[in-house]
Amino acid sequence: MEESRGMDEAVRRDEEAMAAWTVIEARRIKERLGLPSEGGLDALEKALRARLYALLNRQEIRREGDRLIFTMKTCRVQDARNRKGLPPFPCRSVGILEYAGFARTIDPRLEVRCRHCPPEPTPEGEWCSWEFVLARGCGSVQEGAAPPP
Repeated sequence: MEESRGMDEAVRRDEEAMAAWTVIEARRIKERLGLPSEGGLDALEKALRARLYALLNRQEIRREGDRLIFTMKTCRVQDARNRKGLPPFPCRSVGILEYAGFARTIDPRLEVRCRHCPPEPTPEGEWCSWEFVLARGCGSVQEGAAPPP
């Protein structure tokens, strides 16, 4: 897709696919694990550890006070691009849709904020990092977050 139609079209198609897939995956995980509808950060942490990505990539999940920090240490897509001499895939917009949709399917009160993700520079040994919190009020959305699914 990227070669034939360009990066913008590839990102747009990725956004469309991920917006749908992430909700499906979250619902299946939530059902399989028997997670409550408003399980908060504990439910989200369990769900993130049960994703397909958890088997494919090295990731870190940690708590910082009332926040859950999710960091992708290795990424099969980015690592493959690196091996081929290609620049990082600019996945920030895809990630915002992905992680907001996933989190809100687990618990609609959850908000997500991108800490860093390509195309912006990322720290050595990390591809992207996301911060999750419980919303302070009904319908609260942080800057850079996607609308609820």
